[in-house]
Amino acid sequence: MSERPKTPLLDTVDTPADLRKLEQDQLRQLSDELRAEMIDAVGTTGGHLGSGLGVVELTTAIHYVFDTPTDKLIWDVGHQCYPHKILTGRRDRIRTLRQGGGLSGFTKRAESEYDPFGAAHSSTSISAALGFAMANKMQGRPGRGIAVIGDGAMSAGMAYEAMNNAEQAGNRLVVILNDNDMSIAPPVGGLSAYLARMVSSSEYLGLRSMASRIAKKLGRRVWGGLEKAEEYARGMVTGGTMFEELGFYYVGPIDGHNLDHLIPVLENVRDSEEGPVLIHVVTKKGKGYAPAENSADKYHGVAKFDVVTGEQKKSSGGPPAYQNVFGETLAKIADTDPRICAITAAMPSGTGVDKFAKAHPDKAFDVGIAEQHGVTFAAGLAAEGMRPFAAIYSTFLQRAYDQVVHDVAIQNLPVRFAIDRAGLVGADGCTHAGSFDITYLATLPNMVVMAAADEAELAHMTYTAAQYDDGPIAFRYPRGAGTGVEIPEKLEKLEIGKGRIVREGSKVAILSLGARLEEAKKAADQLEAKGLSTTVADMRFAKPLDTALIEKLMRTHEVVVTIEEGAIGGLGAHVLTFASDEGLTDTGLKVRTMRLPDIFQDQDDPTKQYDEAGLNAPHIVDTVLNALRHNSAGVEEARA
Repeated sequence: MSERPKTPLLDTVDTPADLRKLEQDQLRQLSDELRAEMIDAVGTTGGHLGSGLGVVELTTAIHYVFDTPTDKLIWDVGHQCYPHKILTGRRDRIRTLRQGGGLSGFTKRAESEYDPFGAAHSSTSISAALGFAMANKMQGRPGRGIAVIGDGAMSAGMAYEAMNNAEQAGNRLVVILNDNDMSIAPPVGGLSAYLARMVSSSEYLGLRSMASRIAKKLGRRVWGGLEKAEEYARGMVTGGTMFEELGFYYVGPIDGHNLDHLIPVLENVRDSEEGPVLIHVVTKKGKGYAPAENSADKYHGVAKFDVVTGEQKKSSGGPPAYQNVFGETLAKIADTDPRICAITAAMPSGTGVDKFAKAHPDKAFDVGIAEQHGVTFAAGLAAEGMRPFAAIYSTFLQRAYDQVVHDVAIQNLPVRFAIDRAGLVGADGCTHAGSFDITYLATLPNMVVMAAADEAELAHMTYTAAQYDDGPIAFRYPRGAGTGVEIPEKLEKLEIGKGRIVREGSKVAILSLGARLEEAKKAADQLEAKGLSTTVADMRFAKPLDTALIEKLMRTHEVVVTIEEGAIGGLGAHVLTFASDEGLTDTGLKVRTMRLPDIFQDQDDPTKQYDEAGLNAPHIVDTVLNALRHNSAGVEEARA
């Protein structure tokens, strides 16, 4: 790694108040230094790179022109916020990004007054900014709501719901559309910048206001017609007619890297009585760093890398990632089943659907950041006889829970849910953890819920889901690499609601669901060394439960422990309910449930996160010993 970049001007800026003391002609140098600092920091920590590089000038301009933190600035999605964090008093900690005890990779209210709203899921910014704007307006306080929303986030309906409700905020609401994929606007230049400055200027808006007053005297029909004509005339030139129809005054498109274009427009908008305003800014992901500019997809999220060469630190190889096992298995099954198709919500590589799409391009659908639509789309496909797999992160499937209930479960449609990022996820922290899906799915009638203990089990579950046509079925699997087990060539159709005994004992039974199985086996080894004969069961299903297996183990063992990578209300709760209903705990049986704690866990190394959660092998051993009131509970044995 090279030495830290020289940043003499940035060194004088700790907060936006310092930034606003600079002359405007110094901002280009400041932006260059800010970009260099961000590249160096992310090279050290890893994280999201391309999106932050694309908003360096925009970040600088917003904080220079607006009165943050009185004006509430919300980044959507929050991974654009690294330059923002450097300029808002956190530069001294920027090399702790996404590390245990360090800065979050997203905006976070508890971290800074400059982060008024946590934004790690997409398309929430306009709603939140509208809330801030209206709260200040109703209380007679200064302060705008400023939403910076990426065009990817504009693929979600929530953004349009908010825009449709925004008119009352008037000039207190500013929406900045960060168009960083050129998906809306053509390349922009001097003419569009001139037009943007013109239509946002006080002179133009003054003439517009005067014309409106004159037109009103001509009658409502004439006034309304002239107002529409003016909107459409601007829309023809600038491309903003859709936003005008939603009640916004549209300005743009403008070059988001040209401070001479950005700042006059932002100042005009700041000083205008017109509103709400949407400013359309065109940026380039990875701007200013050649490796990221040339390969935006690979540099969206990066491992630690060499700043000079751009070379990312390579993993040491090993087992395949779970999402790739899913994608490749599904592609193989679809070779002989024309009814199989796959849906993802803007996460093709993250879910492994890219592997499927490569083999079956006509049967893979990326619906954008629109999980609700994706689930109901899958329901429609299933109703017409297809076998759709909706591959969605656990944390993102939460956004479509109503659709899972009403459009899938109530109608008992055979949608297959491939739930990625189940359990804790390391550097992305609590906003991306898959903590709740067992609970929120296993409570639904008609739903089958499976959890894969390893990559072979994931392959079997993918095949099982493909063959299951009796209703909805879900299977969850963690982030990262598998355990290294061999995936059999011939896949097995699992019997619905049946677990398996991994090792047999007589005193202690550990009922494991999902990827804690390896820790359960380690714990069994340690318990055996203490003379406690231990059974380990891989339950495979949270719903329907293998009640015959549970009853057998409860009647023949002294202690039963359930363990899962999910919140309260999952496997443990269902097992306890069954045991209570059947009177299995009336005879002195000791039952303990191990699950994620009732907190939102911050980012850290996954092993440390599971230590904090109390879900590693030593914690299982301690739970058993405490249940037995064993005299070595919580004490490591001193052995040579």
